[in-house]
Amino acid sequence: MLRCITLSPSFNQGLASLIRNNIALSGCPGALVNQAKHMATDAVVQGSGPSLPQKVKRKPYSPFQDTNNMAEYAVARLDDLLNWGRKGSLWPLTFGLACCAVEMMHIAAPRYDMDRYGVVFRASPRQADVIIVAGTLTNKMAPALRRVYDQMIEPRWVISMGSCANGGGYYHYSYSVVRGCDRILPVDIYVPGCPPTAEALMYGILQLQKKVKRMKTVQVWYRK
Repeated sequence: MLRCITLSPSFNQGLASLIRNNIALSGCPGALVNQAKHMATDAVVQGSGPSLPQKVKRKPYSPFQDTNNMAEYAVARLDDLLNWGRKGSLWPLTFGLACCAVEMMHIAAPRYDMDRYGVVFRASPRQADVIIVAGTLTNKMAPALRRVYDQMIEPRWVISMGSCANGGGYYHYSYSVVRGCDRILPVDIYVPGCPPTAEALMYGILQLQKKVKRMKTVQVWYRK
């Protein structure tokens, strides 16, 4: 029993070209159909039909996606080395302002063990490169927070932990509360929640490590 099949014009052209050129195949009808499909696809790519999306080639995370010379390659590898060292030795400053600080303490306990990621709490801002703002920031505490941030070494990052630090939270309409610590400091990572769990803060630290991994410190210096 024969079955009628409606084929596209490009497929018919490819099949007719195969028959006309007497292409020697292995005698399998499936091979003939596959060869015709390939020719029809080539015809579409060449412009006789709708365009096909090009396959996106994945690029590495290196600061230089396309290196033009050995100098750029060396700078890229140096950036990779520095970023590897920085993301594996984040030293946050303890700056607990409210109940979110209790969850911040949990990640230092054995259950979450933040030390395995190279994260060690420091009591001095001159030894820290990350500050975790955990809790409600008041107008009276804002100058002290900025002063502590200015004493930190470069490069430095800020993690805003909890709804109060992100935007005021429950005390958003209070007369004495800063509606988000990003009005005082440039925040890199926001951790939502009231209060956020220790897992959420740990996830925020891991996201900060990804951000540090893509830094282009030496690249910016070289391009200048």
